[in-house]
Amino acid sequence: MKEFEGYLFKLHELEKILEASFDGIMVTDGEGNCLLANSSYTRNTGIRHDDIVGHNLKELINPIWMKRSVALEVIRAGEPMSLEHDTQNGNHIIVTGTPIFDEDHNLIRVVINTRDISEIKQMRAKLDEAQSMEKLYLKSLGLSKELICINDEPVVINNRMRDIFEVARRVSSYNTTVLITGESGTGKEIVARYIHKMDKCRKNKPFIVINCGAMPSNLLESELFGYTEGAFTGAIKGGKKGLFEEADGGVLFLDEIGEMEHQMQVKLLRALESRKIKRIGQAEEIPVNVRIVAATNRNLEEEVAAGRFREDLYYRLNVVSLKVPPLRERGEEIVPLAIKFINYFNNLYGTQKQLTYDLMRGFEQYEWPGNIRELKNVIENLVVTTEDDYIYSTDLPWERDKRIHIKEADAGGTITLKDAVANFESQFLANAKEKYGTTEKMAEVLDVNQSTISRKLKRYGIN
Repeated sequence: MKEFEGYLFKLHELEKILEASFDGIMVTDGEGNCLLANSSYTRNTGIRHDDIVGHNLKELINPIWMKRSVALEVIRAGEPMSLEHDTQNGNHIIVTGTPIFDEDHNLIRVVINTRDISEIKQMRAKLDEAQSMEKLYLKSLGLSKELICINDEPVVINNRMRDIFEVARRVSSYNTTVLITGESGTGKEIVARYIHKMDKCRKNKPFIVINCGAMPSNLLESELFGYTEGAFTGAIKGGKKGLFEEADGGVLFLDEIGEMEHQMQVKLLRALESRKIKRIGQAEEIPVNVRIVAATNRNLEEEVAAGRFREDLYYRLNVVSLKVPPLRERGEEIVPLAIKFINYFNNLYGTQKQLTYDLMRGFEQYEWPGNIRELKNVIENLVVTTEDDYIYSTDLPWERDKRIHIKEADAGGTITLKDAVANFESQFLANAKEKYGTTEKMAEVLDVNQSTISRKLKRYGIN
């Protein structure tokens, strides 16, 4: 009696375990008659419990939603088998059948395991669509994904950009000064690095970058030319080499040269003409072998006319001039750049984000006032803020802001006219700052006082 009770207990435990399984489980005999099926099986397949338990699976075969039965296939072949199957309730499942044999190798049971993979199928379809759109875009541009995803290689498709890089390639062989102009964020440093890379004599030597607008004149002088021990309060023991010496044999990239103060322009001109520098606090000159590439988002001819930039320095820098067009005039490069950046950030953050066709269209329709820098920042924003692996145009930061403002307005006017104007003004000034760089240039273009620009930038926290 106790043995029988123990048997019943184990049987009930087994039934509970089978019923608790997330996977669908069904068992047939060697003839294909269903002996049991748990609730997960009926949920996955859409077949009612009473319609399958006690029935032979041959009764369920039909040309619409059950063209084949894994159990019958296993009985026929005598070995495990799997297949994917679309069910009558719209699920996409994977079904695996495993045969069980007795001591005489007679097939006595088939255990069927089912798992709903509908979401996986949908994700696979989305991935295929995203990859197809990506390939279509690149094919139309005559490119391959492998080519544009090489981090060190610039994306150059636009004809004007091709001309710029061709001139850069030619002048790289000559030790001449190059001036690169264009809006902020257009990729001027990329062109400068290309010149360094193509310069056979200097490519294995340093490429040093300094932002001339990021520091006052006295600090810039010590950074460029270095100083001796005790030259000024705070000078480190033994003195310090300047960037001219650090870049010896290589290239010194003077970014935002148009921001350089007038006093410093004189000292830079002297160094360019003599090819010698003096450390602060040192009498003797040090010869340097440095190639100068400068860049600015200002119109230096206008700066010269206004007396803000030395004419002699301008002509000394402007031996070869390259003007990089804004991204809005290089529309064919937007999507390839986006693909390059999405792969970069996927590798950086260990994600698997995909750009959808919908998003690519949104990219092409946007003006990109911040140019390539803005595009890269937007891609990073999308990678770290979106939950889905597939990114759509509705995920774009400006689209999210629109929805927030609409929701606030629909919530009973919680956003005032004053707040709405402030939101617009903040975004407008941020874009202008990205485009024009300085408060002086912004004031000139926007036709307001420079003090007004400075005050509003401070109010909105725009650096």
